[in-house]
Order: sequence, then structure tokens, then C-alpha cells
Amino acid sequence: MRQFEPVRAVGSLLIAVALLMLGNGFVGTLLSIRLEAAGVSAPFIALLTTAYFAGLTAGSFRMGGLVARVGHIRAFGAVVSLLSASTLTYAIFPHLVLWIVLRFIDGLCIAGVYLCIESWLNRRATVETRGTILAAYMIALYSGQAAGQFFVNLEGSPMLPFVVSSVLVSLAVIPVALTRIASPDIEAQSHIALPALFRASPLGLVGVGATGLALGAFYGLAAVAGRQSGLAIGNITFFISAVIAGGVALQYPMGHLSDRFDRRLVILAATVGGALAAVALAVAGAAVWAMALAGAVLGGMVFALYPLCVAHTNDRLTEEEQLSASGGLILVYSAGAAAGPITGSLAMQLIGPAGLYLFIAGVIGGAMVFAIWRIFRSEAVPNDQQQPYQILPRTSPMSAALEPFSEESEFIEE
Repeated sequence: MRQFEPVRAVGSLLIAVALLMLGNGFVGTLLSIRLEAAGVSAPFIALLTTAYFAGLTAGSFRMGGLVARVGHIRAFGAVVSLLSASTLTYAIFPHLVLWIVLRFIDGLCIAGVYLCIESWLNRRATVETRGTILAAYMIALYSGQAAGQFFVNLEGSPMLPFVVSSVLVSLAVIPVALTRIASPDIEAQSHIALPALFRASPLGLVGVGATGLALGAFYGLAAVAGRQSGLAIGNITFFISAVIAGGVALQYPMGHLSDRFDRRLVILAATVGGALAAVALAVAGAAVWAMALAGAVLGGMVFALYPLCVAHTNDRLTEEEQLSASGGLILVYSAGAAAGPITGSLAMQLIGPAGLYLFIAGVIGGAMVFAIWRIFRSEAVPNDQQQPYQILPRTSPMSAALEPFSEESEFIEE
């Protein structure tokens, strides 16, 4: 049981993450379904997801000041309380413009949550336990998000899903308020300029951006596309959960392959698999099990693409540069995630619900073409010089501090 000691030591934080994602992870899906049922067009629904990722981006780089001023527990309590209030406000005032503002606020709050939790986890992690703690954090994060999708199916009062969400989010404060884990200091994060990051690893930056575009479009519009295809709400939540579950399940096998072979070839394989799965979804129509299977493959390939590209970028940076680069990679991912819903909604207007998945196929296919070009354009990093692959969440720059970096690495120009 000794291997579980690091997880037990941060158990209160992991319970808080699981509760919060269980309560908040389905809100975007719920809002999309409600707006689609009200006859709102896809581009306007997409604005909610764009606002959310804009808030998440702003919060990732600004919430550190709040945490530094008032401490982790007070900051966590404040942002979670605001998130809970925001959730209830959706039910009380069903107005599109207000909902867009609230989604921006939600993004700010979730960024504050990520920053608090990840800096806390980093304080408790050692070189030997970082991988275990990060894996447990990922399980809590994505299992809560996947399971929470089924709360969209709650019947009865239209307010009931929002009330359940608010209750679960509020409960997430309790394990943090009672934790005995000491609060760490929040240090200023240095960032590599994007042009320098692109020169170091063009494929890494392009792959991260493509991941943001694809997943932003999916999270913002998958429920809308499902409703337009005639799927019942229960089938939509099952499909979205299958995508998230596939994303978690396939990250480790893909990473293991990338440690053994040229990482660019594994990135290429992920883009090929992701593009084909997206095309399969475009032609699957309303066949639920076919959609779930193709969705699991899509999630597995696209979820893996982010940590693969981070590892590929780290292969070409020093340890100090890796920590600085994390902010730039998160920024590029978030910018793509904010733009993805808008551009994906335009494809849906032109083609119909299949347009969402053809858009995702086009984005991932573009990254595939770029990967092929980089493979012929540059030399591979020898396997013995590659950084070990590590599954990473797409949350905040603080998550990079949890990655168990090698003690030595050297800058390699791609």
C-alpha cells in the first residue's frame, strides 16, 4: 500500500477536484442543449464556449495575484463560491448575452481552481512521486468530467440540473477548507516568446494549436450537432462521456510508443487516427454505438496530441526553458480552443451537423500534413535524448511543474 501514500497525502485536493468537475463539467453541454432547443443558431451558441476559454486564458495568467494576496484556501473558496452563484444565475436569468458573460466568469473561476490545486500538488510532490500524483490528478479531473455529463439527463424542474451543479460545486470547498496541507508561495512565471518557441519546435506549437481548435469546437458544439442529428439527450451525454473516457484510456499507450520511437511519427499517427475518426463521426449520423466507438478513438488521439506535442517541444529545450515554455503552450492551446467553436459553427451552418466533425478532421488533417513536412524537413531527436513522455492536463501553466523532468536536457534546434 506504500505506493498509494503520495495519493492519500493529497486526497482532500483530489476529492475537491472530482466534486467540482462532477458538478461543473456538464454545464457547457447543458447550456448548449438548452439554447439549441430554444432555436438559437450554432454561431451564437459557440460564443459561450469562446467566452469560457477566453476567461480560462485570462485567469491562468492573472489569478496568481489573487492567490498571492489572500492565500490558497480563501482564494479557492472565493472562486468556487462565485462559480456556484454563476451556475444558479443561468437558471434564474435565461438570457444569451448574460450567459456569455457568465461563461467568461466561469472560465476565470476554473482557472483559479486549477492554479490553487496544481500549485498545492506541486508543493507535496517529490521527484519520486510526481508521476503518481499527476496521474491521480488526471483521473480525478477527467472521471469527474465524464461522469458529470449524465446529470444533463435529470428530469423534473428545468432548474434541477443547475441546482445539482451548484450543490456539488459548493461541496468542493469543504475538503479544501479542512485540508492540513500548507499553502505554497505563488512565484511569477517566466514565458518564452512565441516566435522563439516556434523556432525551437514548430510541430509542437502547431500541434498544440490544432488540439485547441479541435477540442474547443467539440466541447462547444458536440451537443448541438447531436440534437440536430436527432439524438436523444441521454445518447448525447453517453457519446461525450465516451470521448472523454477514450481520451484518458489511450494517452498512456500513445506516450509509451513515443518514448520508444521517433516522437514525430507517433504525433503523425495521432493526427491520422484523429482525422479518420472525425470523418467516421461525420458519416455515422445518429448511430449511437458507432458514434461512441469513433468518439472514443477521436478522444484518444486528440487528447494524446497535447502531451505528445509538449514532450516533443521539451525534447528541444533545457529544463529551465521547459518550465517557461508551458505558459506559451497553454496560451496557444487556449487561443485555439476559443477560436474553434466559432469556426466550427460556421462549418455546421454550411454543411449541417456533420460539418462539425469535418471541421475537426480538417484541423487535425492540417496538423498531419505539417507533421509530414517537419519529418522530412528536420532531423529526429535520438531516442536516448528524448524527455520521458508524461500525461499532462490542459489546465494551467502550473501543471507543467508537476511533470517529472529529467535532470539534464539540452536545447536542440529542430
